[in-house]
Amino acid sequence: MSTAPARSYAEIRQALLNREELALVDVREEAPFAEAHPLFAANIPLSKLELEVYSRIPRRDTPVTVYDNGEGLVAIAVQRLQALGYTRVSVLEGGLDGWRSAGGELFIDVNVPSKAFGELVESQRHTPSLAAEEVQALLDSEADVVVLDARRFDEYQTMSIPTGISVPGAELVLRARELAPDPATRIIVNCAGRTRSIIGTQSLINAGIANPVSALRNGTIGWTLAGQKLEHGQSRRFAPTREEHQQIATRDARRVADKALVGRANLADLHRWQQEPARSTYLFDVRTPEEFEAGHLPTARSTPGGQLVQETDHYASVRGARLVLADNDGVRANMSASWLAQLGWEVYVLDDLQPAHFSEQGPWKAPVPEPQQAEEISPETLADWLSQGDTAVLDFTSSANYVKRHIPGAWWVLRAQLPEALAKVPAAQRYVLTCGSSQLARLAVAEVETLTGKTAFLLRSGTAAWIAAQLPLEEGETRLALPRIDRYRRPYEGNDSPREAMQAYLDWEYGLVDQLARDGTHGFFII
Repeated sequence: MSTAPARSYAEIRQALLNREELALVDVREEAPFAEAHPLFAANIPLSKLELEVYSRIPRRDTPVTVYDNGEGLVAIAVQRLQALGYTRVSVLEGGLDGWRSAGGELFIDVNVPSKAFGELVESQRHTPSLAAEEVQALLDSEADVVVLDARRFDEYQTMSIPTGISVPGAELVLRARELAPDPATRIIVNCAGRTRSIIGTQSLINAGIANPVSALRNGTIGWTLAGQKLEHGQSRRFAPTREEHQQIATRDARRVADKALVGRANLADLHRWQQEPARSTYLFDVRTPEEFEAGHLPTARSTPGGQLVQETDHYASVRGARLVLADNDGVRANMSASWLAQLGWEVYVLDDLQPAHFSEQGPWKAPVPEPQQAEEISPETLADWLSQGDTAVLDFTSSANYVKRHIPGAWWVLRAQLPEALAKVPAAQRYVLTCGSSQLARLAVAEVETLTGKTAFLLRSGTAAWIAAQLPLEEGETRLALPRIDRYRRPYEGNDSPREAMQAYLDWEYGLVDQLARDGTHGFFII
């Protein structure tokens, strides 16, 4: 068994204060992670470590410290990280309890650095907001008002404020003048809770837009708690921006970025940084996913700017690393960078980009290890085996995907808890492993064979191939071998969260500024 040295709470804290590079990795599933974790912990579950770690911790000699809460995951994580080439792996002394007993502050929920930062922004800048009842009254009176939804488009489609238009966060400064050309038009920015409303509203104010701007206080949660009706399945999106409006937005965004002390860089700088052996550099394209797929810089990752600011810990899991942002208009990269700089990151915007530089096409592909060998079967073969019996299907997809649709008779399992899962699955003569694409399932073939003593096969191209073959599907929580801890159920998503959970979430957000002060490691500043 591989071993790793221990690193104490005091050492981690000092490294954060010194702005040294470090990745503090919680290898539990997302639900237990959301119950308690340090401020700058990055959640990379052991179940899918190999598929995420190369993009999230790109430099193999980054100091990586892993922890759990006594579940026995750390030793396996150390072994896998070392096998993947990481040379400076340590374990957190005492795990989560060690952090707590040493006096470390623990936070609940996910994407906490960004959410706490949003609360700090509002407390210091007094970002204007309107209650749900006030916004409803404006809409009822047909006032000159436009509602801009700063979330991802798929979130907007799930539920939205009446009349709301989807304008994801980084697009606001670029698109607002097009959507509210009359400076007298009131702009209201909303999200599901608070953070993206606050950051979006303050972005427009920082950029100097003439319109009166307010956040919808507490977002769709506040709307629901006020007993007001949301819309569902809407598709209103921003329109293209005219040249005159883009030029104004470009100038404004550059001014805001300069005030936040954002660095300027060119492609030569980027290429030099990417070769540095002792420094991590992330390259993020902050435009829309559609623009990214049409053409992007080689090695760039698609991270629409609003989500990058909201979920920085997910995309850049090495605190203290260097971030480089790219766009083709000088608005979205500069506005996103202005927030990342205030979040304590060393961040640069690429200034010399030309259309020819956006030479790569297609979606971003995560860097992953060489795939392990496995014997594959077709969907038709699996269907034949299932009709004969003696075959168990193990589905490693997310529980949400499994509940939505899965192969009839398939069991939902978690790779990090395979022994416990297999104890629930009736023994079979052979096992077939799948997930959406079979990429994650492939990683578990050898372990299933070891644990069962039977041959394990891989469904070629996964459940997607089964669906493409138009074979029967099942839905619902039909065969869960384990509790659904792979994803934390956010109180602000979906349409069926209890009112108590929504209110508790808001109360928690209000308390984040005090928690930041107690923690003392954040390094945030507000322009």
